[in-house]
Amino acid sequence: MAHPQHDTVLVADDHGLYRSGFGFLLRDRMGFRSVIEAATFDAALDRLAETPNVELALFDLAMPGISGPEGLSIVKETYPGIRVAIVSGSEERNDVVKAVAMGLNGFVPKSLADDEIVGALRDILDGRVFVPRFMTVGGNSAMSAPSKPQNAESSGSKGDPSGGATYKSISPRQRDVLECVRRGLSNKEIARELDIAEGTVKIHLAALFSHFGARNRTELATRS
Repeated sequence: MAHPQHDTVLVADDHGLYRSGFGFLLRDRMGFRSVIEAATFDAALDRLAETPNVELALFDLAMPGISGPEGLSIVKETYPGIRVAIVSGSEERNDVVKAVAMGLNGFVPKSLADDEIVGALRDILDGRVFVPRFMTVGGNSAMSAPSKPQNAESSGSKGDPSGGATYKSISPRQRDVLECVRRGLSNKEIARELDIAEGTVKIHLAALFSHFGARNRTELATRS
């Protein structure tokens, strides 16, 4: 039986063996022509900015630089044509609820069998929102619509105004963006200085606002 052909998928996961195995599944079972890989959140954003025709982006929650489902909502907003989903070892109900609330296209546990993962990803590519069976009543795993995404700037404060371990927990690229904010640079100037896309700057800023519980650039510069 011929599989429908898809163009490009991003697999963002810090485990190389998993990326390789998952990439084979995406090519062999789902007909993706190209699989691009990233081991960190920063690298994943770089790949998205430089790669055309990405249809699906899959992120692991434990990957370095990611701040949970909240950190992916702005990725979805920046790339509205790409379906963004979590493929994670986590089976915490709260993570699933957050993923749907952030407007993501699905949450796929790594514990699922290959056939179930393929089915979940096909649901996502067909425009449905996939959640694990344990989250639904009666075993219906495809939700019709997500809740309204939460604004990253309205998230509860996660930061420590004194910095310390909180500053250390952000990614290297996010630290670079933060230093540029402290210098008063605009998004366009940050993009030029760091040689990244302006959309990528916006994603990093949203993650920083959420992480430090800041509502604007001034608060971000002082709280961090």
